[in-house]
Parts: sequence; C-alpha cells; structure tokens
Amino acid sequence: MVLPLAGALAQTAPPAPAPAALPTPRNILAAYAKGTRSLDGQPGPKYWQNGADYDIKVNFDPATRLVAGTVGIAYRNNSPDSLRQLWFKLYPNLYQKGAPRDGKFAADDLSDGVKIERLTFNGQVLDPARYVIDNTNMTVSLPRALGPRQAAQVAVTYSYTLNKGSHQRTGEVAPGVAFVAYFFPRVAVYDDVDGWNRLPYLGSAEFYNDFCNFKVDVTVPRNFLVWATGDLTNADKVLSKKYLTRLRAAEKKDGITSIIDSTEARLHDATAPNAYNTWHFEARNVVDFAFATADHYVWQATSLVVDPATKRRTRVDAVYNPKHDDFEEVAKFGRKTVEAMSYTFPKWPFPYSHETVFDGLDQMEYPMMVNDNPTPTREEGITLTDHEIFHTMFPFYMGINETKYGWMDEGWATIGEWLISPLIQPGLVDDYGMVPYAQAAGTEQDAPIVTLTTQQKGTPFFLNSYPKPGLGYLYVKDMLGDELFTKALHHYIRDWHGKHPLPNDFFYSMNAGAGQNLNWFWQRWFFDPGYPDLAITSVVRPADKPAQITVTAKGSKPLPVDLTVTFDNGSTEQIHRSVAVWQNASTVTVPVRSGRTIQKVTLGSLYTPDSYPADNTWTAPQ
Repeated sequence: MVLPLAGALAQTAPPAPAPAALPTPRNILAAYAKGTRSLDGQPGPKYWQNGADYDIKVNFDPATRLVAGTVGIAYRNNSPDSLRQLWFKLYPNLYQKGAPRDGKFAADDLSDGVKIERLTFNGQVLDPARYVIDNTNMTVSLPRALGPRQAAQVAVTYSYTLNKGSHQRTGEVAPGVAFVAYFFPRVAVYDDVDGWNRLPYLGSAEFYNDFCNFKVDVTVPRNFLVWATGDLTNADKVLSKKYLTRLRAAEKKDGITSIIDSTEARLHDATAPNAYNTWHFEARNVVDFAFATADHYVWQATSLVVDPATKRRTRVDAVYNPKHDDFEEVAKFGRKTVEAMSYTFPKWPFPYSHETVFDGLDQMEYPMMVNDNPTPTREEGITLTDHEIFHTMFPFYMGINETKYGWMDEGWATIGEWLISPLIQPGLVDDYGMVPYAQAAGTEQDAPIVTLTTQQKGTPFFLNSYPKPGLGYLYVKDMLGDELFTKALHHYIRDWHGKHPLPNDFFYSMNAGAGQNLNWFWQRWFFDPGYPDLAITSVVRPADKPAQITVTAKGSKPLPVDLTVTFDNGSTEQIHRSVAVWQNASTVTVPVRSGRTIQKVTLGSLYTPDSYPADNTWTAPQ
C-alpha cells in the first residue's frame, strides 16, 4: 500500500501559501467586470435583481386533489437587458408523465402535469403557440420585449392534480391532510451571472427563486384549516370565535396554547360554517409560498419576543395528527429553536412573524413553514425541528441559489443543528455526518465543496451539502471566537439579506466582517481536495521541564487540535488549539505545564473527523 508513504510525504510538505484571491470561474469574473459583484464581498455598485408581486387565488379540493387557480404577476425587470422571453418554473411537473427526475415515482402519481388554460401579457391573451412547456420549465415568447427597468402584468389560469403518494416535498399526507408546495406558475430568476435560471427541477437539488410579495387566497371546503407562509389577515372570517380567541392569545403569550386539542380536532367546529372558506394570507419579501391543510389535526402555538429592541414577537405552531405523540413537544422544540436563533446563534432576530411545523411526510423547509415527518426518538425530533427551522435564515432570508450551491444553506442548517440541539436537550450528542465524511474523505467519492450541486449525487452530494461545510463554518467560528465570528456573520447577513449571494460573495464578505484574510482556510477547506488526518507524532516528558506533545497534520484539511491528557493520578486535562495553528505550519508542539507524569494522550473530538485515527492515541511505555 502507498497510503503510509503518502501520509509521510504530507507530513513533511509545508502548506501552500495563502492565495491572494480565491479561484473564480470566468462567468463570475464577468460579474465583477460588470460591477454587479465586488471583491470586498459587497454587492457591486451596479448590482440588480428582479422581483414581482403575486396575487394568487387557488382552490384546493382535498377529495380530488385538484389544484386550480389564477396567478396575477406584476413583474419588474430591474436588469439592464431587454427580455424577449419570460421563463417560468412549473415545479409540479416533476410528476408529469415522461419528465426526467431523480428517483422513481409510482405510476398512479404521474399526471399530465400543469395545464395552462390562459396566459396574458399586459392584458393581451397569448396564443398557446407562444409558450412551450419543457417539463418544469416554460418559456413564453413575448409579443414585445420587456425593456430595462420596465414592468409587466402577467396573468395565468392553471390547474393540476396534486400527487397522492410518491411524496417529494409536497403532496397528500393522508386522507384529509395535504402539504401543498410549489403549486403556482412563477417567473424564474433572471440574474447577473446566468441570465435565466434554465436548470430543470429534478427532485433532489433544491430551489432558486426571487424575493417577491404575495397575496394569496386559498379556498378549501368547510372544516379544513389552512396554515401557510405569510400572515393570515382574515382569521375572524374563517375561524370560529373560540379558536380565534385562543390564536390571538397565543400571539401574545410565552406559554404553549392548545388552540385545537385532540378531542376538539374531531368536533369539526373550528372553521366558519360555509360550504367553502377562503383563507387570505400576505407575505412580503419572501422567495416562496406554501400552504398546508387538514380537517382533523391538533394545533398548538406559542410566541416569544425575538427582537428586544422593538418587542416584536414570533408565533411558533405545531400542527399534527393527534396519533403522533412524538409531535407533542414540537412546539417547545420550535420555540427554543427560534429563541436560540434570535439570541445565541446566529444571534439575529428571527425575521418572520410565525413559523409552523406541520406533521407531514418529508423533512423540508419553506418560508415560515416546515413539512416534517414523525420521528422515532425525542433526539431525532429535536434535531429535525431545529435543522429545518434554521433554514429560515439560510436560504430564505439570504436568497441563496440552492440549486447550484446547496452547501450555502444546508451547511448552515447543519451547524445550527449541532449548536442548538444541546441547548434544547443538554447532553444531546449530534454527530451528523462525521463518520461518513471520515470514511469517504479523499476518495473518489469526495469532491470539493464548491462543486456545483447539480453535478453531484449520493455520497458526494451528502458530504458537500451537510457535514463538510458545517465543519468549515464551525472551525471558522472557533478560530475567530464567538464575538468576532458573530460580527463577521452579521456583516455578511447585512450585505446580502434579500439578495442572491454567490460563494465568493460569502467568503469575501466574511473576510471583510472579520477584518482578516481567511482565504488560506477557504481555499483548503472549500476548494481543494484532500482529507482530514492529524497524528500524535511524539510526546516528550523531561523530568525538569514541561512535557511537549507534537501533533502533525498528515492530511491537508486543517482540523482543530483537541488533546485529552491523562496523568498518573487519574486526572485529565483538555487542551485545544483552533485551525489557525495550521495556516503556516504542518506540525504544532503543545506544552503541558504540569508536574504530573503523563500516562496517555488522546487526540480528537466529536467534530474532528479523522480518516486515519490509529495514530490518535499515545500511551506511556511500561
């Protein structure tokens, strides 16, 4: 085998010097040249992005699963380009017969896809020959170009059948329950790098949408309640008085309120007694809108102050099947997550007025909504709840292109899960992704984190979306310290909230916020191949001087140094060094200032995966 030799060579080779600038694809370089991006990490002086106001009226029939509605779109072309086409996303066409997709769906769930019954542009009805549906993309040839800084009015009448099974982030959950996401035709993102987002939705990589404003009417039969993105503005018209009173109380109360308990869920007296009720929601500056409906679910709610300066509160809901007792604590888990996000990490006031965790069939996030499956253990319920709610900041508040850069949101949700879960349950150990990464690091299954998400599946997709970027963020937090890291992260959030940051925008913004050039770490952890491997290479125990422990970086991925030193009297000492020690060195010597005799040294911790751990323990000769 050549691995020991390769390790020995890595041991003696010094790290490469920190690069002056990070690798930048030439299509991104073009954005710098145009002035839409800048090397200081801020949006360039000519940065722009498009947006729209959506007025949606949708009818959903739980019995037939028919989704039918109209979408009015006031679209704003803020770009310097004349647009001769509009590209739309028809995400429900993932279930269209013959559409390409990741994985297999049951034949019964495949349909004819979204039916466009009428489409108008600035009031003119367009001939169907002008729009071409190609699975989840639809291109519309405009009768006249939409010029720079111009706006247009688009209206679409459409329908499709929601999937009954093959639940992929959306669909019927059970008879009388549905989570309805990606349910309306929307204008695709047109940005300063790729132009139109032409990438099809295949079911695995996630989404990229513009920040928009929504007014949505959801009409469902009597006894069906609706939870959704945005604020319910006509609660007094759709909820009966008893439950409305409880909802209003929950919005001002720290404790958990049972708005509908398990007994009341069977009474069917929570909604107005109309044959159909229309629930009106409004949301501003969000990238998506989703809703869920059920006629027999329990509803718990609580609220808390998320911004002490303004006393603004966020309501947290848990909505679930009363048979799923694992959901009984979800309102508490959600509340603690929102509290931790607001005051501990990322220490940014939770940006929305409510967050609803819905008992569904997936593990998926949407603005102000979560579709979570039941879990077998309390620990899994905690980690799933806080992971999905953490996505509120990344991607939604930050407008990340998940389709191309999944690590820019999943990595943050992963570190959020690691840090917040033990706050909810002290002692909880969450080693999500550590073993798979240590085993696969540096193999053919391990690509650099910055590899486009669209180019990955299976193990590479998992590693580069979750544990690897999560560790990278964690190590920078450790290296900078909590105060400076928070300052740097808040600088990035302020720079790019409500916009569309790219990878180098993040790296350079963090550099600016920290006041440090961290490119040496970004380069080695996010761009370069390699694997994590530290080793204890010597322990020197002179009689009259402090002992010296030497740790060598055999792999090229920088890791924190965590040593547990055990002495002859059974006592132990913990020694920690951040990844900063590896910036310009391949070995580090740690003094142990104690008169006690060292009997054993162990290298490593929960979040320091090591591909070759056999050399992580030293024991004194007998």
